[in-house]
Amino acid sequence: MILAISIASLVLVINSCKKSGGAINPLSDITNLGVGSYLVLDSTINLNFDNTAMATSTVGITVSGYKNGEAVDHVDIYAAAGSTYDTTQWHKVKTVSYTGKGTKLAVSGTELSAALGVPTTGYTPGSYYTFYNRLFTKSGKSYDVNNTGNNSGSGLVTGPYYYGAFYFTAYIVCPFTGGMTGTYKVIVDDWADWHAGDMVTVTDGPAANQINLSQVYPGGGTVINPLVVNVDPTTGTASIPKVTFGQYGGPSSTQYTAEGTGTNDVAGYVFACTGYITLTIDFQGGGTDYGPNRLILQKQ
Repeated sequence: MILAISIASLVLVINSCKKSGGAINPLSDITNLGVGSYLVLDSTINLNFDNTAMATSTVGITVSGYKNGEAVDHVDIYAAAGSTYDTTQWHKVKTVSYTGKGTKLAVSGTELSAALGVPTTGYTPGSYYTFYNRLFTKSGKSYDVNNTGNNSGSGLVTGPYYYGAFYFTAYIVCPFTGGMTGTYKVIVDDWADWHAGDMVTVTDGPAANQINLSQVYPGGGTVINPLVVNVDPTTGTASIPKVTFGQYGGPSSTQYTAEGTGTNDVAGYVFACTGYITLTIDFQGGGTDYGPNRLILQKQ
């Protein structure tokens, strides 16, 4: 059961006397507590806006009200650039009536633009927006990320156990069309083979929907295997399967591996529409895991 407690202030007085009658802590009596409610994630519709067709692109999820919670009436959806619990940064998008299990909470690019006051052509691939869902019960109560406890970190709001749908995040992406070969300016290289402002070469292939970073890493070293990035042609999502890509120094020097840091080796994005590459790569070598390292490149 979800217990919703609204407390203006709480003063706890501890003494050696046994409490009874009116002196009993009211929070110890379950009859003084109320039933709340929250949305459960049923499924994901889509979490990527297509930057090349922003006006008609749609993101969203389907939800159900928690079966032991108070009856849900409607949901207000708010949007914020990036992510923030600061409601002054939230922009109301729409109100959705709750119709039972599988209720769709969907937002189009046009609706997002109307809420933010920006044109549908004003988005940058790689940016993201968070949609916060404020649930209203039939009795008039409301719940969102700011007035719902996170169970001391176990996750009613943020954890996986409850499948809470207090918010969902959508990214601005664009299809991958290839043709990425060229000269790129280094924006960030945490691995430090290059400095910001250096120019490097990226090539296509060897297969379709791939780019090759063998002229980027190992910078100044010896290539052992091509450092190939696989790119989803629909979204530009990039993945790097683990590969021993090179070494720095002679034949007996340490060999290094690289792989994407995310689930299924996802490393970031490669945006053909803007010539922008943003990856997070886990490097390992000599028994050391060097953890996530960002590589951000912009085509010149």
